[in-house]
Amino acid sequence: MKRGLSLLAVGLAMALILTGCARKEEGAVGEKTLKAGFVYVGPVGDYGWSHAHDQGRKYVEEKFPWLKTVYVESVAPGDAGRIIDRLVNEEQCDVVFTTSFDYMDETVKAAQRYPDTILMHCSGFKRAENLGTYFAELYQIYYLNGLMAGALTASGKVGYVGAYPIPEVVRHINAYALGVKAVNPDAEVHVRWIYSWYDPNKAREAAEALVAEGVDVLAFTEDSPAVIEVAQEYTEKGKPVYAFSHYSPMQRFGEDAVVSGQLVDWGIMYEKILKDIHDGTWKSEDLWWRAGEGAALLGGEFDEPINEKFVPRLKELTVETPDLGKISVYDLVMKRYEQMKTLEFEPFTGPVYDQKGALRIPEGVRATKDELLSMDYHVDNVVTPLPRD
Repeated sequence: MKRGLSLLAVGLAMALILTGCARKEEGAVGEKTLKAGFVYVGPVGDYGWSHAHDQGRKYVEEKFPWLKTVYVESVAPGDAGRIIDRLVNEEQCDVVFTTSFDYMDETVKAAQRYPDTILMHCSGFKRAENLGTYFAELYQIYYLNGLMAGALTASGKVGYVGAYPIPEVVRHINAYALGVKAVNPDAEVHVRWIYSWYDPNKAREAAEALVAEGVDVLAFTEDSPAVIEVAQEYTEKGKPVYAFSHYSPMQRFGEDAVVSGQLVDWGIMYEKILKDIHDGTWKSEDLWWRAGEGAALLGGEFDEPINEKFVPRLKELTVETPDLGKISVYDLVMKRYEQMKTLEFEPFTGPVYDQKGALRIPEGVRATKDELLSMDYHVDNVVTPLPRD
């Protein structure tokens, strides 16, 4: 009888275990799956903006077992609405990320068409109940690059290859120029516009034209390593041209020329946004992450803020600062980097003058976010006029 009770108990126990396992499996299988669509303005192989976004997509897809993703690359602004329609209707995406400023109006229209779909627009400023905005802001890092550029230039001419004269790019050029001015007040910043986010041939031509004008340091906003390749080629020929990479790790394309650069970690932004959506805590807001949040990073490669080949030279060069006294350029860069993370130091702190000598930011005043996002002037050490429509 005891044996029978034991067998019955064992049977009941096994049944409970199996039932528990079945419920666990059902819960795992039944967990809500989220599908996210990404719209890219360039090819994922551009090694710049779109490549960096796609690295972030891959990061969250690997991190979250409940997430599925799909992307469409090289989407012209005029096609953005049609692609969003496809992602919502055919791909059945729960959330769509549109990753170009030029997609803003089409994203707003799509939010109205699909009130049950969440849309997130990168770099925009228009929001709705189901539409949020996000951006990894780089102006602080451009300022740090400018400090190094101003210290390293021998000609006193620093160059910049720009995609489009929109506030984002103008802001980055100005931050870069303010960094140059902080260590080299007599240096000039020259700009060449290529009117494209991804055009390696135009970027190369612009870089070579700047070098022909006497520029010996190059930074850029364009989604290929073409500018870096130009700098590396001149350096190998015995005419050093320094460069700063953009968005993605590009130091490998110019080991002898790349001093540092700006890197973006879109993955941590996508992680927060998607987790909030999955957990039901998402709300429409503007995520504007900088160095302090870890979205904007210094370096031409991850985990190497400054190319080790240039560290000794930057440690030799010194500069006088109002708050830190005499300090090496290397230490200044690293100190400002840490100060920026806590907002103890901000590049756009007055006095800041434009090219015509007008005071744009009064002494001791920091530019507001709205002023930064609408910046439509060059600071006074940028010699190239800002194109106007």
